[in-house]
Amino acid sequence: MTTMRDPAGPTSAAGALCALILVAGALSLARSVFAPVAFALLVIAVMWPVQSRLQAVIPKALAAATSIILATAVIAGFGYLVVWAFSRVIRSALNDPARLQAFYVRTAEWLETHGIVLAGLWAEHFDARWLLRLLPEILNRVNGAATFLFVVVIYVVLGLLEVDDAARKLRAAPGREFGRVLLAGSAATAAKLRRFMLVRTLMSLMTGVLVWAFVALAGLELALEWGVIAFVLNYVPVIGPLVATVFPTLFALAQFASWQTALTVFACLNLIQFLVGSYLEPRVAGSALAISPFLVLFAVFFWSFLWGIAGAFIGVPIVIAVLTLCEQHPSGRWLADLLGSPDDGKG
Repeated sequence: MTTMRDPAGPTSAAGALCALILVAGALSLARSVFAPVAFALLVIAVMWPVQSRLQAVIPKALAAATSIILATAVIAGFGYLVVWAFSRVIRSALNDPARLQAFYVRTAEWLETHGIVLAGLWAEHFDARWLLRLLPEILNRVNGAATFLFVVVIYVVLGLLEVDDAARKLRAAPGREFGRVLLAGSAATAAKLRRFMLVRTLMSLMTGVLVWAFVALAGLELALEWGVIAFVLNYVPVIGPLVATVFPTLFALAQFASWQTALTVFACLNLIQFLVGSYLEPRVAGSALAISPFLVLFAVFFWSFLWGIAGAFIGVPIVIAVLTLCEQHPSGRWLADLLGSPDDGKG
């Protein structure tokens, strides 16, 4: 006796895969629209409790204005730190051409002993027109980042003014179950995102202080700048800590002219990143924010592919939001449990 196979299973799976591909393509093509919205929702989730508490003691308009000013100041301050630290490092490198030349000579000599002629590669692939195109590209990136932050601020302003109205409309919506799930999921997501940002900020501060202290003790120049860069880049999982260790290592190699010292700097910086990021942070965050390391890595590279640097920053919060919404309905709870983010009250 033969059993009939249900053709709906493979068909529905193929349909879901096609839908995911189409959604990913739409998110990538419309990154200038969706990326600022995602950032704005994260800021709104973090700032809404501040505004809600202020509304209890002062008029709603004044509370909204205060929370908007605070959010804008935080965003502007973060952007200033990024520009200040990296510009100081770049200026320091450009102001010492002799050290850069010596570093290039030592690197070229070492590569030649291993069969790689750096001068030949440089002459073959270097094109002066590339430098002429580089400056406009940098200016376009800076203008793009400024525009991005401006759009985020506009969305935050409008969003903070409409949170109460949106919640009231969802409660009164005809589909009460959908409204209930969305409201409960939004509240739980906002709470988790606030906890995530608080833990990430504390761990970033600790990482920045430890990097600054180690670099200062090691005698490497720009200790404060490297600490600020470690603090800022720690918000970007995986990629950020890697960049925050590679750049100081290269500067140590140029400053000390010793690969042993540079290797020691690299090892100690990675040890700091490991202790804070892989040991201390999971214990502080608790099980409520526990996500599979595979999923974290996938989220960072997937959203980086779609939205660039902005995607690397916002990828993990998006995953937290999706899994938290899945927890609110029985049909999606299995996915949250499978990917290591069950809200079982143990966090």
